[in-house]
Amino acid sequence: MRKGFTRRPKQDEPVANHEKNYITPGGIQRLKDERHFLLTKDRPAVVEVVAWAASNGDRSENADYQYSKRRLRQIDGRLRFLTKRIEAAEVIDPEAPRTGQRATRAFFGATVRYSTAAGAEREVSIVGTDEVNLDRNHISWASPLGRALMKAAEDDEVILRAPGGTETLTVLEVRYERIPVEPFQEPSESQPSTKEPDR
Repeated sequence: MRKGFTRRPKQDEPVANHEKNYITPGGIQRLKDERHFLLTKDRPAVVEVVAWAASNGDRSENADYQYSKRRLRQIDGRLRFLTKRIEAAEVIDPEAPRTGQRATRAFFGATVRYSTAAGAEREVSIVGTDEVNLDRNHISWASPLGRALMKAAEDDEVILRAPGGTETLTVLEVRYERIPVEPFQEPSESQPSTKEPDR
């Protein structure tokens, strides 16, 4: 692309924020719970093992030390990711009162019942990208199906453009209710190594 075809935003022109993280109250709580677990339990346990393994001498051939340092980097990376997602979060409560089109059309937080061209009925809840759970029929607002259903009302026909082709869907119902998000579960074995530091 030639330089003449590029355009820079003017200084007073707002830059679009594509980093906004739409999320439900249950979703943000799940992220906060995971971050709390990593900060208060998982990371301190790994740091303890790193210190113990480092005290055992030669670190270049010390598998416990090397594994624990790698695990520590993974935890720190996950903590950075969670912190960014929480800071960028815009919490939208599906149960909040809505009026006008916001009450009858599908937006973030809606639960939508629709039928496929073959006549099969399905129901999905439109949630944030950090809350997707296909077992619970929670789809992202940014997914092809989420985008197709956005702003649709009862009896509307929408076109789903997916990698597998296009399909016409008929919206049967749009409602807003609590969307239960599976809470964060602490791993059953949070210790990074089977060896315990000597005390």
